[in-house]
Amino acid sequence: MHKKLIIIGVNGHGKVVADIAMAMQKYDEIAFLCNFEKKKECMGFPIVGKNEDACKFIDEADFFVAIGDSEMRERIMEDLIVKGASIATLIHPNAILGSKVQIGSGTVIMPGVIINAESVIGKGCIINTSASVDHGCVLGDYVHVAVGTHLCGIVSVGAHTWIGAGATVINGIHVCADCMIGAGAVVVKNIKEAGTYIGLPARRK
Repeated sequence: MHKKLIIIGVNGHGKVVADIAMAMQKYDEIAFLCNFEKKKECMGFPIVGKNEDACKFIDEADFFVAIGDSEMRERIMEDLIVKGASIATLIHPNAILGSKVQIGSGTVIMPGVIINAESVIGKGCIINTSASVDHGCVLGDYVHVAVGTHLCGIVSVGAHTWIGAGATVINGIHVCADCMIGAGAVVVKNIKEAGTYIGLPARRK
């Protein structure tokens, strides 16, 4: 681990990530890279270049990709890994993690999150504010569990799936990869086909 953190992305997600990095008190220096921002700073931290400038900092910084789109997040993060970058995992001090929880690289765990015993969270995931992931859940890579979502025990979620704000997935359910679960939906049956699911109970849109 380095004492400098480079965050890629300066949108709202990037700002929250910077807040979490500050709360962790692990980094002496934080900076941003962004392709679309004309300002020279974000959250009081410098924007030191564009995404393609990451190579300049490989030997001196950890990296975190703060981009909501899972495919773009994966593309940038996997490219950094190939180039030998150190990928940060960020966990807010107010999150609660149970025994034998595993968290993949490039994942962010936001304030108020609870992840209970023996759950496995893949790489590049977003576990958003006040979400809960109960015991024995398994989340694939680049999953987003949105604000206030609840995954009951032994739920599995495939890669790149987004579970919307306030949704609930009941015990023992499997949700396949590349799904969008709408805000407030309640998933009571296994989801085997990629798509968008909404409602109570959740049905394919």
